[in-house]
Amino acid sequence: MKNSHLGEGVKADHLAYIGDADVGAGAAFGCGAITVNYDWDAKHRSEVGEGANIGCNANLIAPVRLGKDAAVAAGSTVTGDVPEGALAVERGRQRNVEGWRERRLSQKKPAD
Repeated sequence: MKNSHLGEGVKADHLAYIGDADVGAGAAFGCGAITVNYDWDAKHRSEVGEGANIGCNANLIAPVRLGKDAAVAAGSTVTGDVPEGALAVERGRQRNVEGWRERRLSQKKPAD
């Protein structure tokens, strides 16, 4: 946690990072969830409403606001505000590349 204000009862599991954020009472951050507060030029703040839940390995790209009791699905990268009581889900579809390992190994040059 850095430069943040946390309401009563906020939970942040291991490897969570809360930077430049105002977090309401009872909000919860899953493991690996982070507030991404720096855009290479300036730091921005995130606002997380009371009772909001942020899933594991989720990113909140500031500036962003999560309403009261909002939720973010695990693995999501949130770039826009999430209304009160809503669930934000942002994930690309999984794609399996069949034969990838064999092609990769066949392209490697032998060591000298």
